[in-house]
Amino acid sequence: MSLTSIASMFFLPRQRELKRHFNEAEELQARVLRYLVAQAMETKYGKEHFFSKIKDYDGFAANVPVNTYEELKGDIDRMRHGESDVLWKGRVRWFAKSSGTTNDKSKFIPVSAEGLRNIHYAGGRDAVAMYLMSNPRSRIFDGRSLILGGSHAANYGAADSLVGDLSAILIENINPLANLVRVPCKETALLSDFEVKRDRIARETLGKNVTNISGVPSWMLSVLTRVMELTGKTHLEEVWPNLEVFFHGGVAFTPYRGQYRQLITSPSMHYMETYNASEGFFGLQNDLGDPAMMLMLDYGVFYEFIPMDEFGSPNPTVVPLWGVETGKNYAMLISTSCGLWRYVIGDTVRFTSRNPYKFVITGRTKHFINAFGEELIVDNAEKGLAAACAATGAEVLEYTAAPVFMNENAKCRHQWLIEFSRPPEDLAKFAGVLDSELQRINSDYEAKRYKDITLQHLEIIPARKNLFNDWLKMKGKLGGQHKVPRLSNSREYIEELFKLRSKN
Repeated sequence: MSLTSIASMFFLPRQRELKRHFNEAEELQARVLRYLVAQAMETKYGKEHFFSKIKDYDGFAANVPVNTYEELKGDIDRMRHGESDVLWKGRVRWFAKSSGTTNDKSKFIPVSAEGLRNIHYAGGRDAVAMYLMSNPRSRIFDGRSLILGGSHAANYGAADSLVGDLSAILIENINPLANLVRVPCKETALLSDFEVKRDRIARETLGKNVTNISGVPSWMLSVLTRVMELTGKTHLEEVWPNLEVFFHGGVAFTPYRGQYRQLITSPSMHYMETYNASEGFFGLQNDLGDPAMMLMLDYGVFYEFIPMDEFGSPNPTVVPLWGVETGKNYAMLISTSCGLWRYVIGDTVRFTSRNPYKFVITGRTKHFINAFGEELIVDNAEKGLAAACAATGAEVLEYTAAPVFMNENAKCRHQWLIEFSRPPEDLAKFAGVLDSELQRINSDYEAKRYKDITLQHLEIIPARKNLFNDWLKMKGKLGGQHKVPRLSNSREYIEELFKLRSKN
């Protein structure tokens, strides 16, 4: 009997529990809300918003405002300075450093001990549980797990409080037994210099029986490329013949799918998408044949949604899970056992099913282009790029896009800066397919492109090798869970990249 066969038995009770997501979804969410309110009743935030009087969802929605990071920032800073019972009961000692806001370089997301256990680690556990359900012949525990992580530092100089990448916080607090089956070693995993870390990880994995890998697709690809350089092999299965699954999340996988298929040609290789963020762990791909993920409903996260056609209006409609409709684009709100309350996480989702509740990530509330009424979202961009790559044989590594506003001839267009791992032979054809596909899938974009009246044909500018990595490095965000903004209504990001491009 293999180690995987033995380990699989420990997942059986949870696999049975997961079936409740199919027929008890609303009950699971109502239970989570009651629990969160009860646990935070005596906190500063709970007292200010009359948690003791909240009996149901309507009471919760009436007493608690919708929040962005700006509204919670002051309380979070109190927590970082050691104050207890602010947004969540007790003292919170860990803070996940995330991409910043308009006013700040970084956000600091509280991670309570309870949230670490019942949200973040629970998501990792369930990823394995669901994978084993889909692949009963798996040998995943018969080898090592390659898990990428970021780095952390002392919070305000306090030795018992950490701030940094969520992945680093997870590695720092992981059960020591897990270190027996994972690579690299903890010291390497927590290195702050990604370029040094990349090389060390690659060297530490050589000769190991790696059966599964976990991490952000872009950073993992960089590590795997280094592994191939060191070994001189053509395909990754020549290095790790028993590799069977990549648990990926953090960024959309679509731009990287072709490159991974070239790197890993084994027909038995699986890819499982996860929706994990600094703020929590929210979704898992329960059917590897369906790109939609199942919303995880019993983790200590209560979900609400704002229709995107109302987002940003003075009094938008806010609905709980049982109020969503399939096929509609929503901004997601979360309330969690880490102390985030009706928090606008910044992601947009579209439900594909209500039994169970399954969804796809469509983009960001702020990462879109709507300079001319075209309402281009990341989901559109990913589909358009996939079509252009399929038509031309190209492979996209990184990209960002922004509007070009009216010139002296009143001409407007979108400008795409793309780093290709395999450039198209005909860049004009690539641009044409991308533009046509965006018109096909987005009626607003199509209307604005009509006869070039409002919006001209898009422009593609190839980026030099490693431009985006150099930009992230300049920002101090190379590695970890940091990512390039894909779409922007302003030209801030693309102009910074152009300046860096011209210096090299």
